[in-house]
Amino acid sequence: MKKFFIFLLVAFVVVIGVLMCQGTVVQESGDGSQSSGDYRSVDSLPMLITQIQKCSKLYTAEYRVHKIVTHDDVLRLKGTLLQRQFNIKLPLGDRKIAIPIDAKLKAWIDFSQITERNIERRGDHITIILPDPQVTMTSSKIDQKHVKQYVALARSNFSDAEMSAYEQQGRAAIINDIPNLGILETAQANAAKVLVPMLTAMGYEEHQVTVAFRKHYDATDIPNLIRMEE
Repeated sequence: MKKFFIFLLVAFVVVIGVLMCQGTVVQESGDGSQSSGDYRSVDSLPMLITQIQKCSKLYTAEYRVHKIVTHDDVLRLKGTLLQRQFNIKLPLGDRKIAIPIDAKLKAWIDFSQITERNIERRGDHITIILPDPQVTMTSSKIDQKHVKQYVALARSNFSDAEMSAYEQQGRAAIINDIPNLGILETAQANAAKVLVPMLTAMGYEEHQVTVAFRKHYDATDIPNLIRMEE
């Protein structure tokens, strides 16, 4: 009987010890304190990509551009006289025009294209390489009220076809000037404002996050980035 009571006592001590260990484990894992390194030790990349892709086509910048197209059309008499060339400006042959054009540009990034290839991780630092931005000219029109023109008596007025051609020149000039407008840099900065909070919620600090494009875009890249909408 004495041995039986001793056995029960030992069993009771073992059970208490096990319960105490379990209580310690629950306290350590359930107190909510967890370092960012432990948090990121679980591979959260698929979850991050899913959240980013939900943004889909995100407009990140909008610019309104005012451009004035000028054209100076002068009648000249050209030829050769006594083996000498001449180029004479004719009187009353001038035509001049200044055409103000208003255009609206929007930059957007298709976040649905982001995959694991767009994300680089080195230690505690993460870099997201954005897909190529797209710039859309959503509208462009001539400000007819403020068109200025001078037509000499010997010349005809500018035709609708000429006006349309000058508008196309203005649109082309705006497109060529996109690298100097800062719209791509604004698109990148605003994309970072969307992505950084996602990453800080996952345990990263802001200084550990870099949001970048794959390259610096210049005038030769713009034709591949522009999209026209009317």
